[in-house]
Amino acid sequence: MRLSVLKPQGKSGIFMSAEESQPTIRISQVSKYFGDFQALKNVSLDVKQGERVVICGPSGSGKSTLIRCINQLEKHEQGDISVDGIALDGSRSALNAIRQRVGMVFQQFNLFPHLSVLDNLTLGPMRARSMSRLDAEKLAMQYLERVRIPEQTDKFPRQLSGGQQQRVAIARSLCMEPKIMLFDEPTSALDPEMINEVLDVMAELASSGMTMIVVTHEMGFARRVADSMVFMDHGEIVESAPPEKFFENPDSERCQDFLEKILQH
Repeated sequence: MRLSVLKPQGKSGIFMSAEESQPTIRISQVSKYFGDFQALKNVSLDVKQGERVVICGPSGSGKSTLIRCINQLEKHEQGDISVDGIALDGSRSALNAIRQRVGMVFQQFNLFPHLSVLDNLTLGPMRARSMSRLDAEKLAMQYLERVRIPEQTDKFPRQLSGGQQQRVAIARSLCMEPKIMLFDEPTSALDPEMINEVLDVMAELASSGMTMIVVTHEMGFARRVADSMVFMDHGEIVESAPPEKFFENPDSERCQDFLEKILQH
């Protein structure tokens, strides 16, 4: 019988085996090009199970490209990425396996405008997971309760506020029951008064132990939720640190300058 060494994991102090403490996302020396433009330059990053990573940086720094490579919406040309032990080698089997494990929420809500909220949520489980209509509807209601809009089931996206649409988008991703959630600036398209309602849902999701990578400029949210902060610029990770050090004493002048500007708003 093989014995597992138990190690503490994260802020919660929950103990897990040495195998479980291995990175659930491993990015090693990854480069990505768009024509002659190099969007990612030898990027390496490990994310452990249950860890919440917030990525920030100026526009065009490679933040969105990096997380889009994790679920293979973009294909990297160099380096290695593995998710939940699956190497992203370009094969159809790897792609299908990753899509079942990784959910993603975008800047734009990407809801089907001709479908009701309930139908938007049940479509994926029924088609991709061969779930019955009844079971898919039960699952959808569970996650609509979780994002605090169960009363909106019969409405269409155009009848909802931006904040409500984004919460539907989060619930839709959760209906696939992913192990990892990626958020690509999920509040950037929202009116200011709607931002907190989405951030509160994301904070609750983080508290449940979901592995999350969030691209955002919402630094108050980052301080509250993140286990690790990552600052990117010109396709590279310039700085990575726990929130306390990142905000109070960043090492790089570039990161210091970025924080001074963004924290003034």
